[in-house]
Amino acid sequence: MGKDLLRFATAGSVDDGKSTLVGRLLYDTKSVLADQIEAVQRASVDKGLATPDLSLLVDGLRAEREQGITIDVAYRYFGTPTREFVLADTPGHVQYTRNTVTGASTAELAVLLVDARNGVVEQTRRHATVLAMLRVPRLVLAINKIDLVGYDEETLRAIEKEFTGLARSLGFPDDAVQTIPVSALVGDNVVERSARTPWYDGPTLLGHLESVPVVGPEVAKPFRMPVQYVIRPRGADAGSADAARWGELHDYRGYAGQIAAGTVAPGDRVVVLPEGRETTVTHVDTADGPLAEGTAGRSVTIRLADDIDISRGDLLVAADAQPSVTSEIDATLCWLNEKPLRANARLLLKHGTRTTQVIVGAPEFRIDTDTLTEVSLVDTADTLELNDIGRATLRTADPLPVDDYADIRATGSFLLIDPPTGNTLAAGLVGSPLALSPAE
Repeated sequence: MGKDLLRFATAGSVDDGKSTLVGRLLYDTKSVLADQIEAVQRASVDKGLATPDLSLLVDGLRAEREQGITIDVAYRYFGTPTREFVLADTPGHVQYTRNTVTGASTAELAVLLVDARNGVVEQTRRHATVLAMLRVPRLVLAINKIDLVGYDEETLRAIEKEFTGLARSLGFPDDAVQTIPVSALVGDNVVERSARTPWYDGPTLLGHLESVPVVGPEVAKPFRMPVQYVIRPRGADAGSADAARWGELHDYRGYAGQIAAGTVAPGDRVVVLPEGRETTVTHVDTADGPLAEGTAGRSVTIRLADDIDISRGDLLVAADAQPSVTSEIDATLCWLNEKPLRANARLLLKHGTRTTQVIVGAPEFRIDTDTLTEVSLVDTADTLELNDIGRATLRTADPLPVDDYADIRATGSFLLIDPPTGNTLAAGLVGSPLALSPAE
C-alpha cells in the first residue's frame, strides 16, 4: 500500500522567511539533488553570503531570484519514509495575496510564518482570514527567526497568545492550531529538534507534518462529481484490443470526471443536476480497472443504469443529499484583479466544469481584516478592489447546483472571469464562510 499524501501551503508576511523555511525543509530531508545544492552554493557565493541561501531552492523564477522575493506560487513535491507531500509556497507581498488564495485552495494544512521580531502584523491577519475563509482545516504558526531574539520563551508565548485569540475569532478550534518556534536559517525545530529551545516540548515542523491526519474532510461529505467528459464507443473501436478490456463496449456509455466530494459505489442512487433525473450507479471504472468504491480526489468513469441525456457541466450527486439548484447566489468574493468590481457587471462564472453568464450585484459588505468585522457598502460608492474580500449577490443565466462553501468546498466555490480577456477576476465562495460581526 502506498504512503498517504499531505497537501500544505505556506503563507506569511514578506521577508518572514517562507522560502528559506521551505528550502531548509527540502535540504534537511535530502529532497534536493547534489547539483541543485551546488548551484545554490555558487549563487550564494556570488551574492557574498557565507552560508548557502536555501531560499534559492524554491525561488525558481529569474525575477524572484533577482528581487529576492517570491512572486508566484511555487509547488514542490517531496517525501519521507512516512508520507508524501505537495507543498505550495505562496508570496508574502500584499499585491500577491491572490496567489495565496490559489495555493491554499486545496491545502489540508497551512504553515503561517511570523517573524519573531515583529509578531502578528497586518499581512498575518489578512492571510489568516483568507485561510479561515477557504476552510483550511489545520494551521501551523511557525514563529521564525527565533535565533534573532535570543531564543526567548516570553517572546514566543506573547506571539502565540495573540495569534490564538485571532485564530479563535476566525473559527479555528484550539486543537487545529500548532505553534512551533523555528529558525529556518539555522535549522532549529524544522527537521531536527533544537537544544537551544529546552522550554519547547512540542513537535518539530516535519514531525507535525508527518503526524497530522490527512483524510480530507471532503471524503466524509455527500457524493459530488462534475461531469467532465462523456465516453461513448465509436465504430471500429469496439473491436479493438483496448475495447476488449471493457467487455461489451458497443453498449458502453460512461461519464468521466474527478470526484469532488464523498464516495460512490455500484448500487448507489444518484441524481443528475441541474435536470434532476435519478438513476443508479452500475460501475465505477478507472484506467486500471473497476473499483468497488471511488473516493474524493479520484478520477473515475461512472456508468449508470438508465440512458439519461448527460453532458459536460452536469453534476452527479447523492440522491439523499442534494445541493440546492438556484440562479441567485449570495457569495463571498475575494477580488483578485487590479480592475475593481463594477456593480451589475456581466461576467462569466465557472463552477466545476460548467461556465455560464452572470450579473454581479453591487457589493454589500467588505471584510475589514484588521478588526475582523463587516463594513457595509450599501450606502457608499465603495466597491471591491484588488485583495478585498466582500459579499455580493449574483444572478446566473443558468441554474447551478451549489452547496454552501462551509459544507462542501468543491461545489461551494467558483471563479469569476472577464469575458473579453479570459482573465480571472475573483474567487467566489457560496454563502458567508466567516461568522463576522458588523462594524460598529
